Amino acid sequence: MTAAATGAVPEHDAGAVDGRVTVARGYRFELVKLVSQWRIRLLVLACWTAPALFVAGVSRQSTLPADTLFGRWMLATGWAGPLVVLGFSGTWALPLLTSVVAGDVFASEDRLGTWRHLLVAVRSPRRIFAAKALASVTVILLLVAGLAASSTVGGLVAVGNHPLAGLDGHLLAPGDAAGKVLLAWACVLAPTLALVGIGLLGSVVLGRSPMGLLLPAVVALAMQLAQMLPLPVAVRLALPSWAFISWNGLFTSPARLGPLVIGIVVSLVWAVVATVLARLLFLRRDFTNLTDGGPGRRAITVGLLPLVALAVATVAVVAAVTGATTGSGIEQAKVQRSLATAFAHLYRMQTGQLHRPDVTEAQLKAAAACTKGGVADDAEGAGNDWRCVVSWHLPGTTATGQAVYQLDITADGRFVADGDGPKEVNGYFLVRTSTGDAPNPLWQFDGDVDLLSPSPKE
Repeated sequence: MTAAATGAVPEHDAGAVDGRVTVARGYRFELVKLVSQWRIRLLVLACWTAPALFVAGVSRQSTLPADTLFGRWMLATGWAGPLVVLGFSGTWALPLLTSVVAGDVFASEDRLGTWRHLLVAVRSPRRIFAAKALASVTVILLLVAGLAASSTVGGLVAVGNHPLAGLDGHLLAPGDAAGKVLLAWACVLAPTLALVGIGLLGSVVLGRSPMGLLLPAVVALAMQLAQMLPLPVAVRLALPSWAFISWNGLFTSPARLGPLVIGIVVSLVWAVVATVLARLLFLRRDFTNLTDGGPGRRAITVGLLPLVALAVATVAVVAAVTGATTGSGIEQAKVQRSLATAFAHLYRMQTGQLHRPDVTEAQLKAAAACTKGGVADDAEGAGNDWRCVVSWHLPGTTATGQAVYQLDITADGRFVADGDGPKEVNGYFLVRTSTGDAPNPLWQFDGDVDLLSPSPKE
């Protein structure tokens, strides 16, 4: 009989204390077990190569993913690619990755029937849990790092290190864009850890059931659907999925850090609570009963009810802190301000393309007047029926320039402004420059409404 099977530890092994395997040794063992699985190796390979190939491939196409945030800038700068991949990852990739890794880390022992051997070798359920949780987080961080690094390298190699237009139209220098992209990827680690905690909880509670494996993806999908509904701002910000969206605020000037900080804090609280619940349920399991396949369905309420209570508590706290108890946060005055700000920045970009005399945003005095579905006063809410007229003045002229836009605003505050004339300003997707045709920055652009900002005075 081997030493591992009997639980014996060699006397010269400094990593053992009282015959028990330390957390560090258990962590290394669990990490090796994870990376030895063929599906984990395939995920690592895909995360470190597929984003670069995708970004490079799209950058050579004539059509771009314009319906994706920053997708329309993928031909202009290499820093748009990692942001497009980040948006896709927060919606689909990261929930699926946490399901495969964290959602299966405990359930795999149930399927293989190896709990007895592991307990004899380690002699501490607490250390087993810690080792498995740490190994899962390590693999997830490796996968996230691969997505970020691969998409960034692919974008810079295929397109180049050029300035990036922010969500309010202002240009970010390459160095500033690099820092914002890196920070955006770092911010989504918080909601990813929340999904990891939910995955650990599902793996412990549901055991051999495949639902444990799917739980993080199902929860993420439910939260994404909730973000699409016309919910009050406090409810929207109290969901961990908000941090997958709120990194958008980094790409405005000044940066909108309030919603981002709230999203990160909420996500970390969810991560801690879900992990603690998983640990408590794991330690209560009767490993001496060979027919025990896990806490069972009766423990679902033990794991579910605290999370429901947490959701209610976070909504109450966010509402009290922000004062946003009701309403969508998408108000007419805010929409007009955001649109006018983005238009002014992008007008300067178009001016540079056409080699016209430079003007400042202050000189333009851009303003917008918007209606929604025929409602002229106090319009609010998401929808694709916003119609706006932007007006501006050029120095030395008395005439007022005007441009029409159709806006499609989503429930999270993001909008797409689609130019509707005049042709020489925003009615065509190309502008004729001295070096040839170039994309017209005023034809169609993305913007963002700050849901928490006070409505500006008219």
